[in-house]
Amino acid sequence: MSTKIKYQLVEYKGEMRIQITFSFNKNLNEKMLQVPGAKWSKTLNCWHIPDTNDNREKCGIKPSFIEVATEDIGTNETQISVEQKLQATHQKIKLKAYSSSTNKNYCTHLREYFTTISRKYVIDAVTQPIIEKYLFWRLEKKRCSESDMNNHINAIKFYYEQVLGKERMLFTLPRPKKPQQLPKVLSEAELERLFRALPNIKHKAILLTAFSCGLRISEAVNLKIADIDSGRMQVFIERSKGKKDRYVMLSPLLLDILRAYLRLHKPMPQKYLFEGAQKGMPISVRTAQEVFIQASIKANIHKRVSFHSLRHSFATHLLEKGVDIRYIKDLLGHFSIKTTERYLHVAREKLVFIASPLDYLFKKGEERPLIGLTQYDNIKSGG
Repeated sequence: MSTKIKYQLVEYKGEMRIQITFSFNKNLNEKMLQVPGAKWSKTLNCWHIPDTNDNREKCGIKPSFIEVATEDIGTNETQISVEQKLQATHQKIKLKAYSSSTNKNYCTHLREYFTTISRKYVIDAVTQPIIEKYLFWRLEKKRCSESDMNNHINAIKFYYEQVLGKERMLFTLPRPKKPQQLPKVLSEAELERLFRALPNIKHKAILLTAFSCGLRISEAVNLKIADIDSGRMQVFIERSKGKKDRYVMLSPLLLDILRAYLRLHKPMPQKYLFEGAQKGMPISVRTAQEVFIQASIKANIHKRVSFHSLRHSFATHLLEKGVDIRYIKDLLGHFSIKTTERYLHVAREKLVFIASPLDYLFKKGEERPLIGLTQYDNIKSGG
């Protein structure tokens, strides 16, 4: 019986190769050793050879859509390099004052797109059908998530529509639908275990602040000391997602915790509420995520939750306590609420009188040891 051999193109360590897969066969392995450029990959668990026209012909591999001969447009793509295009995109993003995360996201996706398309096509002259074929090819080859494909499409749209100033040629491009997943929410008991599991006052303060105020992780790490207004019992969230400022309630319990943290932590933060290893700079998002992960492990929380689950829990617990969804919408800084299918506005002055869900975790007069704050009880309230 002959051994079945499978050939396919694969990108390996930044280079296109032809993957050759077959069940163990001593004779075939010996023959592969004689093929110029053939290598065995432990990662792929197969042989792979250089991607050349001659090797493709021998393996019976047909060209993909990006390698099919097209009409000669008469433009030399090397005249404008991929790096120059990325630089033009970066400058346009800065002019539009988009966030640094958007800049990084778009440039990462465009680098992949430019590199692939430029193998055969002139990037600035491709038509919508070619881009659609590319996207379908990418989806099948990489089996990308819905979110990844949507980000990829948005980056491509931005380049052609905003950088080149072309018409909305991708406006009707089919978009993969995002799965309708329910947010992961922590129960009151799980939250109590989570906060108890943090012996470090700084780490405890970060997670309590995120939950008490319903903050995104980027908002929590970038909070400044000046944003905590104990006089009006408000927390100011500056230029959050969508460049929106907003105010949220300041829980009296959270205020006590933050005062204790600021007095006990050495060195004392000067600008940002939660400073990182570098003086005068905020703690990194990665560090905050790791704090949450370690706390959830210690608290024996087996749900697939993340730092953002604190924000989901904030909103869900308020809803369960009967707070109007319109108020919650503004506290979270949302532009709209899909469940209500309309844009709602609430007077800002009413927002600060809503009690934080953190306060609901503790009954009136209950002792502080519930979250491990006994050692801070003697600290007097400051200004």
